Amino acid sequence: MERVLTGYAGDFNRRHKRHGHLFQNRYKSILCQSELYLLELVRYIHLNPLRAGMVSSIAELESYPYTGHNGLLSGEASAWQSTDEVLARFNQTAVAARRAYQGFLAEGVGMGKRVDLIGGGLVRSAGGWEQVSLARHFGEHLKSDERILGDSDFVDEVLGCAQEEMEKTSLLHSHGVDLDQVVRRVAEVLQIDSSEIWREGKKAATVRARSLLCYWAIKELGMTAVAVAKRVRLPEPTVLRAAERGKQLADVNGWNLV
Repeated sequence: MERVLTGYAGDFNRRHKRHGHLFQNRYKSILCQSELYLLELVRYIHLNPLRAGMVSSIAELESYPYTGHNGLLSGEASAWQSTDEVLARFNQTAVAARRAYQGFLAEGVGMGKRVDLIGGGLVRSAGGWEQVSLARHFGEHLKSDERILGDSDFVDEVLGCAQEEMEKTSLLHSHGVDLDQVVRRVAEVLQIDSSEIWREGKKAATVRARSLLCYWAIKELGMTAVAVAKRVRLPEPTVLRAAERGKQLADVNGWNLV
């Protein structure tokens, strides 16, 4: 998203002979507890153009091209839009699901801005900081994190998993595991010479080796895709795709870095 927004802002500024920021804030993504908040977020986001006065009615919203609303209703969504995942929560048949979705959207028109769905550090499921403070007064400590939209247990679980990953990465670094050692491990499990990993071209053995290397470097060592791309001399998007292939290789074959 950073690359998309930066590229668009630069192009826009050149075309309109202007300088400086184009968007008000940085792109922000959050982890959502789907059963509690997914549909609320879908409704809130798709009603944004109506709240902002970009369209005058829900009927006009159907032809507004800059949201996924029309894709949900028409069945002609882009390949990257998960319409089935959303509609299946309303009904198992497409026609009934779309009708229920339309009704659900209409119910949200009068809700205005939802502070429980926006802003940072809010314990949404508890009803905001007032409820959190009240809970703390009675000795109940609720977990919250502005990057996560969910109830206290969900936040606790996610942060726990993240902490495990961080501890695992720290442990590897403390034992001196670096990219060179990852290269040796890749060569070992694939039974190839380590020089094969750095070879240019698309030879099958080299592609498999680079994929596994990219996956373990990013997932286990915590390296960024940018840093890995510099080492393997490949574009960042290529490294990310390679890491996905590497994950499949490791999962199917039961390979571990250590």
